[in-house]
Order: sequence, then C-alpha cells, then structure tokens
Amino acid sequence: MEIQGKIKMIDETKTFGTNGFRKRELVITTEEQYPQHIMVEFVQDKTNLLDNYQEGESVKISINLRGREWTNPQGEIKYFNSIQGWRIEKLQADAPNGDIPPVPPMEAFEPANDLNEEDHDDLPF
Repeated sequence: MEIQGKIKMIDETKTFGTNGFRKRELVITTEEQYPQHIMVEFVQDKTNLLDNYQEGESVKISINLRGREWTNPQGEIKYFNSIQGWRIEKLQADAPNGDIPPVPPMEAFEPANDLNEEDHDDLPF
C-alpha cells in the first residue's frame, strides 16, 4: 500500500531494549478533502531512510499494516495495529499530470496580425 502527503513531523531515532531495536516515527498529512495526520513508523535499518527528508516535503510512502495480539495480566486479549514504512520517495511539486505537456506562456506566441479569412477558407461548402 502507499500513502501520499506532506511530512508534518519527523522524530529522532529511538533505541529500545538490550537487543538495540530501533524505531523512528514520521507523521504525514494527506492532501484530500478531509486531511488525515497518519503516523508511520520506520524500524531497524529503515530508520536511515528518513535522513534525507524534511518537514513540509511532499512524499509517497510505501507501507505495510501490522497487527498483533496481546494478553494483559488480567487475561484480557487486546489488539494493536501499526503502520510500518519500508520505502519513501519525494514527489515533484510541479510534476505534470499524466502525459500532457506543459503549455508555454502567452508571450511565447506571436500575434497573427496579417490574417485574411478569405485567403484561408478551405471549407468544402
């Protein structure tokens, strides 16, 4: 799956436990009618992917949804979800939509001052 939006926040890398588990969190704000602030975590060697990104940049993040089950000390079963990023790439701010080439500015065109409609009438009737 993928999500797109602007980076709202990038946290520092944090290390947990004695085995050196590393995690880094990023919040992305989607650009839709009702923007969502989605926290994505990057773990282990993927934490380094965020080194070249800054808040405010438009990005596309490839994600995996993760879920786990946990039984608390009272014997109740709880479920937790997380969103893990595994790839991130910058989006071009001025990328053209589809295969449509950009239109040159009006100054690039010369006015047609010597147009005589009678000379250019090639209609068959």
